Amino acid sequence: MFGEPHIHVEECESTQLLLDASLPEGAVATAAHQTGGRGRLGRTWEDAAGTALLCSVLLKPPPQRRGAELTLVGGLATAETVERALGRAAQLKWPNDVLVDGRKLAGGLAELRDGAVVLGVGVNVNQTVEQLPADARTPPASLRTVDGRTRELEPLLGDLLRSLEDAYRVWLARGLGALHERIAARDCLRGRDVSVNGVGGRAAGISADGRLELSTESGIVLVESGEVAVFVA
Repeated sequence: MFGEPHIHVEECESTQLLLDASLPEGAVATAAHQTGGRGRLGRTWEDAAGTALLCSVLLKPPPQRRGAELTLVGGLATAETVERALGRAAQLKWPNDVLVDGRKLAGGLAELRDGAVVLGVGVNVNQTVEQLPADARTPPASLRTVDGRTRELEPLLGDLLRSLEDAYRVWLARGLGALHERIAARDCLRGRDVSVNGVGGRAAGISADGRLELSTESGIVLVESGEVAVFVA
């Protein structure tokens, strides 16, 4: 069962550093504040103390499963948790961001470590507009700025862990393709002009194995990983 054991600290550099492969699968680390929270590509994840859900989960997938796919598995679980909290649709920006109305509300990071995967998730929950980073690449939001409500973090964590465990079990049994319909339904890049790793084109969707399909002048390019820039007309 995800969430056992549960390590909680008031402050740490990153919850990603509180877990290691010696712990049982499903172990969770949370913190009220991170001094060096990490996003993809070496970026930082900023939080105002006590306002965000900051957690990491230890996963031990078998060798035949691609651990990198867990970024999308975690993104889907987070998006569905956000949807239940708000009662409205959330979107996935490949490969790891969760958006509501075009604003980034959550993100994830999957790191391979000693044969295991540490999946980190950060959800902006109770921040005010003033507490959100003003210089973010994607305009930020929190659950509070969307609907005006403040929330207890513990019930939200429980819902996220249940959603993640459900998606993870499906992925273990049948692969990412079994989650593809749920992922594709939330794909906010499809049909938009983007640039990935310096290659421009139109996002054609997310493939069944989790790669971004990019339609270019020379045909479809499948992107394994990278940074997406969206062209705004």
